[in-house]
This record gives sequence, structure tokens and C-alpha cells, in this order.
Amino acid sequence: MTLRRRAATVLLGCLLTAGCAAADPAGTESATTTAPGDPASVVVDVRIAAGSVSPVDERREAKVGQPVEIVVDSDTTDELHVHATPEHTFPIVAATGQRFRFTVDVPGRVELELHRAHRTVVTLLVRG
Repeated sequence: MTLRRRAATVLLGCLLTAGCAAADPAGTESATTTAPGDPASVVVDVRIAAGSVSPVDERREAKVGQPVEIVVDSDTTDELHVHATPEHTFPIVAATGQRFRFTVDVPGRVELELHRAHRTVVTLLVRG
């Protein structure tokens, strides 16, 4: 089996077992299991370490309904808030490889901020 065919098989398996973010009664959402590197997704890697956040106010573009995936490596707890329609809140724990996935339904500027760190990580320009 070629490397490309193996990669496609693994990707298909990941897609078949992928979950969706689901809101809990408290209004937060759970981490999701997604296929890493989904070409249709906007992927943002976030690192929180020793009181430092990266990136800070990075500018990215997305389309209405396009999946946005945030991959977080953190050494502390925080809360990621997506100021969009609909809004999303994701709890961050001290762990690596946390994945959060959402879509935006209304075009405009969407800020993703860390509440405890008081940092805007990414500002998405979402086009219709």
C-alpha cells in the first residue's frame, strides 16, 4: 500500500470516528475529535506557556459555515471565548493537543479571546 493510500485510509478512519462539539447545560462546549489538517478548516495553533500566549491578535480569514479548529497546548487553565454568532466557550486545561471546532454563521469580525490571560488570540474576518 502506498504512503498516500495509507494516509487516506487513516484520514477516512478519523473522519468516521470524529465527534462534534456539543454545548452542555452550563453553556460551555466540549473538545472535539477531528481529522487534523482538514483542508476545508481554518486551523489556529495556540500555545500558552509560562504566562506567555502565542499568537496574540493574529489576523485570519474564514467563510461563513467554514470549520475553524483551534489546537491548544497549555500549561494552565483558561477559557477560550469566541465572540461570534453563535458564541462559543471552550474550557482549556493544562494539557497538549486540545482541539476545539466551531463554525460562524454571520459574516464580520470574530475575536477569539482567552479570559484569564486577557488576550485576543485571533481575529477572524468572516466573509459571507
